[in-house]
Amino acid sequence: MAIFRQLSLGAKATLAAITVFVSMIASRSYLADSLELRAWRWLLRLQLALFVNSLLLIGSLYIWRSTVSNLCHSPAAESTCFQLWKVVVLAFLALAHSSFFTMFFLVAEEPYLFSLAAYSCLGAYIIMLFFLCILSGMEQAYQLLAWRSGRVVGSLDKTRKLVLRPALAVGVTAVLSVAGILNAAQPPAVKTVEVPIHQLPASMNNLKIVLLSDIHLGPTVGRTKMEMFVRMVNVLEPDVTVIVGDLSDSEASVLRTAVAPLGQLHSRLGAYFVTGNHEYYTSDVSNWFALLESLHVQPLHNENVKISATRAQRGGGGSGGESEDEAWICLAGVDDIEADILHYSGHGMDLDKALEGCSPDHTIILLAHQPLAAKRALQARPDINLILSGHTHAGQIFPLNVAAYLLNPFFAGLYQVAQATFVYVSPGTAYYGIPM
Repeated sequence: MAIFRQLSLGAKATLAAITVFVSMIASRSYLADSLELRAWRWLLRLQLALFVNSLLLIGSLYIWRSTVSNLCHSPAAESTCFQLWKVVVLAFLALAHSSFFTMFFLVAEEPYLFSLAAYSCLGAYIIMLFFLCILSGMEQAYQLLAWRSGRVVGSLDKTRKLVLRPALAVGVTAVLSVAGILNAAQPPAVKTVEVPIHQLPASMNNLKIVLLSDIHLGPTVGRTKMEMFVRMVNVLEPDVTVIVGDLSDSEASVLRTAVAPLGQLHSRLGAYFVTGNHEYYTSDVSNWFALLESLHVQPLHNENVKISATRAQRGGGGSGGESEDEAWICLAGVDDIEADILHYSGHGMDLDKALEGCSPDHTIILLAHQPLAAKRALQARPDINLILSGHTHAGQIFPLNVAAYLLNPFFAGLYQVAQATFVYVSPGTAYYGIPM
């Protein structure tokens, strides 16, 4: 205990993050099957919020030191403006830290202003932390190069030097944050992509599929945006509409009215849904399936439907019945791969089950939330013609797009994997949490 007290606040935050992370792994391994579902849901969310805030605390200490502590010995430290600046920075950090806790109490039909402010600060926090680190690294690199070359580094006035780096970081953060917020406030862009599938039945040429992904109904996305998405889909007059996961960030009972506009979707051959990782974070997948079915959106839980030019029928037991005499395609969906990691009972990616009755003689379209799942599917079944995914958000904001690009086998857009095999990754219909 004495050693722990002697640790710096940053070291304590790091130790806390490691402790919470270990507890998350332990609870997933040993408590997932023994806890009542509601208790498990709250435990998982609490662990996630504590883990994220432990990591945020490390960054917050660095931001506070860069923007406040380093300036405390300057002549301006006693001014009213500096005292006001300390309050602003403190409020900014407090809002960023509170963002994940809004999941517990502030999810409703429409976003609360506090949730929007908290997640906006979280986005600005990420941008600011990155640029503070970059500017500090550049300064250190310049000093090292100057020292190695034997040159004397010209020094700015000490106060100006202390102020310059945080001022630059704050300025860049403000510009990028405002641009991101304005961009997120706009309707999503409709992108038309032609995919040449040579074995597509002639009767289904120019089949129109509208792809939605990563809507993330929750603290910062509500019914108004959902109504807008549905109107945009209906204008496109799709044959098929698919939602490839991360529709929600909370329980079905909480978001029932927010998701209700999905019942107004008009797709000639049906609307379909597969789970994303965030559906499993809600621990409420069965209720979401029931709610979506009541809205005429069919979940594909490791299963498929056979779609002809005029109708769709549930597959999975071979291709018998009338569909044998028709030209049809197989539209299949798999559970998100994180269902296995979370030990979510009765769920997990099962490609064999999902493609049961789908032969290579027919066009196969697979819905799989994560690009990593798309890669695994193609390794097992290279005869799949098209995989539709989401998950990456194309990184959503800078610099997260760099990490998203490096961590996913497919990032965003259309990829031709083989002569007759394509993967399309949507950058998301909306956004996760941060309204940028």
